[in-house]
Amino acid sequence: MKMTPSLIILGSIVVFAPVLLIAVILPWVTISDAPSEIHRPRTGIEQEGRRIYVNNGCTYCHTQFVRNIDWDLGAERVAQSGDYIHDRPHLVGTARTGPDLSQQGGEHPDDWHLAHFINPRHTRPESLMPTWEFLGMERIGALTAYVQSLGFKSADYRVQRQNEWKRKAVEAFEAGPEENVRWMHSMVPEPCTRLPNPYPTTEADLKRGHRIYQGFCIGCHGPIGDGMGPAQPHLYPPPLNFTILKDRGITGGILYYQIMNGITGTAMPYFKRELESEKIWAVGNYVAVNFIGQSDAGGEPRGIAASYEPPRQE
Repeated sequence: MKMTPSLIILGSIVVFAPVLLIAVILPWVTISDAPSEIHRPRTGIEQEGRRIYVNNGCTYCHTQFVRNIDWDLGAERVAQSGDYIHDRPHLVGTARTGPDLSQQGGEHPDDWHLAHFINPRHTRPESLMPTWEFLGMERIGALTAYVQSLGFKSADYRVQRQNEWKRKAVEAFEAGPEENVRWMHSMVPEPCTRLPNPYPTTEADLKRGHRIYQGFCIGCHGPIGDGMGPAQPHLYPPPLNFTILKDRGITGGILYYQIMNGITGTAMPYFKRELESEKIWAVGNYVAVNFIGQSDAGGEPRGIAASYEPPRQE
């Protein structure tokens, strides 16, 4: 086949036409201009926070949309075109160096975001995100307001829930350690309060728990579990001091439930989408052995032994 000008033009049209159809025409005729069911206009401070988000290139590492193929990431809702009708420029993004933020609003209380923006390693010890303390408290406040708006009406509900539980958490903390511990553990279902850690304490288990603690917990609870990590000055109520829990009836099940589900209203997030069950048991046992000073690991009732478990008398 001889490469002639007419053949080049025809070939270019054959290649370009499907791309134009799929990337331009189909979205143009199928995307709705109507607001989605969760959409609402942003407030002035949220718009200011969005401007800061755009100017600092946050979208280079964070997306703001969820696709049908993203359910394995723990997504709650597929993004819709009506979510973005007032966004100029659109910030959907493609890179996920950091987590998707499309429904980030209300996942954490405001003080968690303050600590996170000042230094992301305070709340996520292995984060690659740069520090934003240079923005100053006023602009960090605006940026927090914008992040808390992501998810619109759904985010508003989650933020309201965080604020309501924060009032209860602060009240319990200010009532003293006894009341604070009682309040936190009163929300754990009764079967979990009686459940021991099913895995026996081994050297490997403790080392695994130590590694997980360093990667997820040390920024708030500190290297010795006293709640004096680098995030502590920015959080209220402050992170729990594990050392006060000795002889207070703490079971492996209580630790497991609170690590898995977090404590709404406080900076303690849930880890059920990031840590497998055995890792939650492992880090809970590490806390129990090293900071609380007592552990019920390997206690009754025991289940069927897992493959990687030391031999024991059945």
